[in-house]
Amino acid sequence: MSVSDQHQLVDFLKGVSFFSEVSKTSLMQLSKNLIQEHFEINDAIIRKGDVGDAMYVILKGQVRVHDKDHLYIILNETDCFGEYALIDDEPRSASVTAMGDTTVLKIETTHFVELISSDRGFAKGILSVLIKRHRELDIIQERLTVSKRELELANSKMSGLINGAMDAIVMFDHNFRIVLANASAQAIMENEDVQQRNILFFLDEDSAQLLEGLVKSDLTREDNGMNTYLPSTVKVIGSNEMETLNEGTISRYGNAKESFYTLILRNINERVQAESKINSLRNQTKYLQEEIEELTSGYGIIARDRSMKKVLDLVEQVAHTDATVLVQGETGTGKELVARAIHMESDRSEQPLIRVNCGAIPENLIESELFGHEKGAFTGATASRKGRFLLAHKGTIFLDEIGELPLALQPKLLRVLQEGEFDPVGSSETVKVDVRIIAATHRDLLVYAQEGKFREDLFYRLNVFPIQVPALRDRGKDVCIIANEMMARSGRKLNKPVEILSEGQEQLFLNYDWPGNVRELQNLVERAIIVSKNGEVDWINIIPNIKGKQKDLSDIETSRIYTSTEWQDMERDNILRALKLTQWKISGERGAAKLLGLRPTTLTSKIKALGIARPV
Repeated sequence: MSVSDQHQLVDFLKGVSFFSEVSKTSLMQLSKNLIQEHFEINDAIIRKGDVGDAMYVILKGQVRVHDKDHLYIILNETDCFGEYALIDDEPRSASVTAMGDTTVLKIETTHFVELISSDRGFAKGILSVLIKRHRELDIIQERLTVSKRELELANSKMSGLINGAMDAIVMFDHNFRIVLANASAQAIMENEDVQQRNILFFLDEDSAQLLEGLVKSDLTREDNGMNTYLPSTVKVIGSNEMETLNEGTISRYGNAKESFYTLILRNINERVQAESKINSLRNQTKYLQEEIEELTSGYGIIARDRSMKKVLDLVEQVAHTDATVLVQGETGTGKELVARAIHMESDRSEQPLIRVNCGAIPENLIESELFGHEKGAFTGATASRKGRFLLAHKGTIFLDEIGELPLALQPKLLRVLQEGEFDPVGSSETVKVDVRIIAATHRDLLVYAQEGKFREDLFYRLNVFPIQVPALRDRGKDVCIIANEMMARSGRKLNKPVEILSEGQEQLFLNYDWPGNVRELQNLVERAIIVSKNGEVDWINIIPNIKGKQKDLSDIETSRIYTSTEWQDMERDNILRALKLTQWKISGERGAAKLLGLRPTTLTSKIKALGIARPV
C-alpha cells in the first residue's frame, strides 16, 4: 500500500485493531512521528534477545514470528507486533523476519509514551482495546481449559488402544508440540516425558525438514488434510543417542486453525541391517568391477600382449557353456579376474558369483562353509546356515586355491561335480544345486595327484577346460600399461599425480621378473606414489634389486660368437640407455654409474672411448 499523505495514513491506522478505538484526531498526532521502514525477504526486523524500543504495524507484505527452531505465527497487513516494548524494556522473546518485500510503520516507545501522557483521548482508546483483548484472552483461556479437559478425556480413551500397538504413534499439533506418544514411541525416543516437547528435536536434520515441509504444505490446503505414506524414511534419535530408522504414515485431523497430526512409525532397523548386508556385498562387487573396468579393457583385464589375448579368447569360448573351468597360474597373476570374466560373460551373469578361498578357511570349518550345516550339527552350531554352494544356486562358485582343499572333503566336491547334489553337515536330506564351478590354483594339481595330495579323479573333473594365466614377466609391455593405469588411479586416490613411465623406465619394468606378479606391481606402485616428489618417482630405488636388472652374459645366445665391434656396439647401446634413463647424470645415487655398477670415473672413460655425446 502506498501512503501519499497523512489522511491516508490515518485511515490505514484506523483499520488496525490496536488503534481501532482511537480517534482520527489522535491518530493524526501519532502519524506525525511514524517511521516507514522497508525490508526484503529474510531481512530481520526484530531479533530475539534484543531490547525493544518500538512497536510495528505492517503496511505491506508479510512477516513470520519465530525462534530458531519454531514458527509461532505469520502476520499480514494491519497486524501489529512488538507492542510489549511500549510498556517494558525486556528482551524480545522471538524474532520477526520479512517473508518478502515488506514495509512497516515503526512507532518508537518515546513518542508513544509522550502521546499517552498528552492526549487523554488517545490513552482512553488504547486502554479500551487492551481491555477488550484481555477479555478475549480470558475467553481463549477458558476455551483452552475446556479443550484440555476434552483432550485429556480423549487421551484416556485412546491410551489403551495405542499403547498396545507395536508401531510408534505420536500425535502433535501444528507447532510440532507432542500431545500424545505411546509406549513404542517413548521407547525409540528413549524418553517417557515427551508431551509438549517439539517432535522435531527427536529427528535428524533431514527427517525434521521432511516433516516440517509436509506440515507447512498441509496447512495451505483447503480440503480435509492429508493422510499419506511418508515419502522417505525417518530417523529418530533418542535422548540417549539411540538411532532408529522408520517408515510410516502421517495424517491430520482438525482444521487450519487448530490442526493435530498423527505420525505412525514402524522401526525398520533390523530389515535395513539385513538389506544393508546384501547391498554391501552387491556394492562391493560393483565397486570392484568399476575399479577394474576403470583401469582396464574388456572383462577387467589388460590384454595387449598375445599371451593374454589368448586367455580372453578362451574366456569367450567357454563362458556361454556350463563347463567346469580350471584356471592355473602363479600367485597374483589375476586368476580371479579371469573367473569373474567368465561369469560376467556367461548366461548366469545376473546371478551371484560366490568366491571361496579354500586356503583361507580352517580345515575344521571348510565343510560347513561350503555345504552349510544344520542346527546342533557340531559344537557352536546354534542355528542352521546355508553353505556357499547353496548361495551360488543358479550362479557361479569360484573355488580359489582349490589345491588346498582337504583330501577328506574332496569326494564331497566330486559328488557335486558329478551329481549336482550334497548333504549339509548334520543333515540327512540331500540338497540339489544348479551351479557352475570355476576353480583356480597356483599348484600343479597333476603332480599333487601323483603325490597323493589331490584326488586324480577330481583333478580330471575340474580340468574339463583348463586356462593357463601367464605370469606378468611373460606378458611383454602389458606390465608397463598396467603400471601406468595403476599410477593414474593411485595418484587420484592419494592426491599425488605422477608422470607416466618414460621409455627408459619402461625398460626397468620389462627387465624385472615380477615374482609377485600383478599383486606385487600394485603394492610397488602405491609405495612409489607415496614417496614420489613433485610428480616424479625414483624407480631405480623402488624396483627391488635394480642392479641385477641388466641382462648378464648367460642371456646372450651361446651358439653365437660376437665380434669386438658388435660387442662395443652392444656396450654403447647399454650405456646410452642408462644415460637416458638417468637424464645424463653420471654420478650420485641416481646416476648412470650406479645403475651400471661402475665407478663414475670408469664410466666417463668409457663414454669418451665409445664416442658417446649428449644430444644438444
